[in-house]
Amino acid sequence: MNPSHEQHSLFSLLTEDVQAKSRWCYDSIHWRSIVKTLLTDGTAAMMWYRLMQWSRRRRLVPLELLFNKLNVICCNCIIGRGTDFGPGLVFIHSTGIVINGQVRGGAHIYLEHQVTIGAERRANPVLGDRVFIGAGAKIVGAVTIGDDVKIGANSVVLDDIPSGMTAVGVPAKVVRVRNEPSMVS
Repeated sequence: MNPSHEQHSLFSLLTEDVQAKSRWCYDSIHWRSIVKTLLTDGTAAMMWYRLMQWSRRRRLVPLELLFNKLNVICCNCIIGRGTDFGPGLVFIHSTGIVINGQVRGGAHIYLEHQVTIGAERRANPVLGDRVFIGAGAKIVGAVTIGDDVKIGANSVVLDDIPSGMTAVGVPAKVVRVRNEPSMVS
């Protein structure tokens, strides 16, 4: 995971995010699929987040605050202003997503609706690359999620999940080691 994604331009991040979502939803990045992706639930929230992230890096605080609030009001998606995700961020559905402002994530993170990624006593989760988090899942505290991990719907992750694992339950436990190639690239 790249802890700082500043080398990516706003355009390249938006492009990668939309293409990743188009691949997820339609198995295609054909222009028709891209147009449909731009009109699906969650895509606006992804864009507001990227604009907020871009504004933060340029210390344009009024714009950063504006994009943050537009995401909350228009998409019901609360993302802390310091959150940093790599390229290929996909909100499959954005309603109810809550992410603490100190969360760090790699490339190709896929989030379903009602996901919470939050702090406990100022300790925040760190997500690797190619992570899928199912609807209603919660990841709380100083937790490290490895690369190529799937978190099941409604799971509560309180401990580290090593790379290549699938975890489910309350509290989440590893139920499967994934031997197949990554779900995304």
